[in-house]
Amino acid sequence: MTQLWGGRFSGETDALMRQFQDSLRFDIRLWPDDISGSMAWARVLVGAGVLSEAEAETVRGGLESVRAEFAADQFGIKPGDEDIHTAVERRLKELVGDVAGKLHTGRSRNDQVATDTRLWLKRHIAQLRQQLTGLQAAIIAKAEEHLNVIMPGYTHLQQAQPVRFSHWLLSFGWQLQRDKDRLDDLLKRVDVLPLGSAALAGTPFAIDRLALAADLGFAAVSVNSMDAVADRDYILEFLSWAAIVQVHLSRLAEDLIIYSSREFGFVELDDAYSTGSSIMPQKKNPDSLELIRGKTGRVIGSMTGLFATMKGQPSTYNKDSQEDKEPLFDTVDTLSMTLPIAAGVVSTLKVNTAAIYDQMDSAMLATELADYLADKGMPFREAHHIVGQIVRQSIALDQPLFSFPLAALQQFSPLFGRDVHERLTFNRAADRRAGIGGTGAGSVAQQLELLREQAGLEEDEE
Repeated sequence: MTQLWGGRFSGETDALMRQFQDSLRFDIRLWPDDISGSMAWARVLVGAGVLSEAEAETVRGGLESVRAEFAADQFGIKPGDEDIHTAVERRLKELVGDVAGKLHTGRSRNDQVATDTRLWLKRHIAQLRQQLTGLQAAIIAKAEEHLNVIMPGYTHLQQAQPVRFSHWLLSFGWQLQRDKDRLDDLLKRVDVLPLGSAALAGTPFAIDRLALAADLGFAAVSVNSMDAVADRDYILEFLSWAAIVQVHLSRLAEDLIIYSSREFGFVELDDAYSTGSSIMPQKKNPDSLELIRGKTGRVIGSMTGLFATMKGQPSTYNKDSQEDKEPLFDTVDTLSMTLPIAAGVVSTLKVNTAAIYDQMDSAMLATELADYLADKGMPFREAHHIVGQIVRQSIALDQPLFSFPLAALQQFSPLFGRDVHERLTFNRAADRRAGIGGTGAGSVAQQLELLREQAGLEEDEE
């Protein structure tokens, strides 16, 4: 097979070198985008006087045939197909003859691959955005179902203050909303057409790049050809975004792994998202969540790997940049599985309200006692110290705070009155946090509706 670049060479490429440098094994998935880009390029070559209308029609017809072969999984790979671009061009020539050789006029694989990758990523960004919304929908539905369940809120994995289960779960919905906002913003950097930059200096042919961008659905055109063929910022930014998303999913998974353990028992995973043990018949393992947590390292590794690949390259295109696709593809594949798996886990999750209440430590009401004294005029730092002494006695006597008699509390401060025990309930403690962002019933209901609106789920419910 004659290479597209073979005229300069008299010797054959080493077989292992061919295997080392060929990329078709992974960039073959760019075939829809490569064909779309070539179809659009054929159209602007007519305006540039390179192709006649008849020739362009022949080329486009051949490309449609190639597209149909790929779609039917009937495209035959041959020796010499080193990447998706050469494979498509080789097959096009077999179908339409020498006119296929005109298609590459004025462009390079450098700007062609950058265009293909951007088109591919744009399509998958839209899919990932939908999957983020799907997970948000599952979170909102589960939060609404258990709107008034009170649970321990944790800091340092120690019971801290009473919160609503819905408030805890919605915290991940807001993380995902930030992820969607970041995704919308980075899409602007992906949505730039590099085609027409050629190898590095731009094309000498009269290519209407604005028409080309409109044809391919790009919002903007690159303005520096050297930057356009070198730029992988949009992939680095996407991988950074994906790492943040995966960290959010990992933290949700970690909480649920803990809460589903026998020691907590707050939630139970559905059988559809659990596995068993090959030796211990009683086991029900949260493998879905552990894999989400585990794949986070994979996504972070892809990000850091490509940063290391790009950091030392000189200007314009270098073969190193071929290493951008495997981490990109793998990251998209990973997220495309973890997001719907996470949505499935949440939507089928069983919440064990009784088990949650059984684990509620009355010491979480200590802040209520301190706030009570502060309301009576005592400086909070003094109140904090007094309540700490009460908690110490509560532990020594193994007596819940809410069962301390008024007389016992008044030994620590005469400011305690008959109304103090009204404060010492978990529901009252949660509902006192009634401001924006708090865990009070009204606040949580408000944030639930706000998240539903920002996630774009209102229309789906109508």
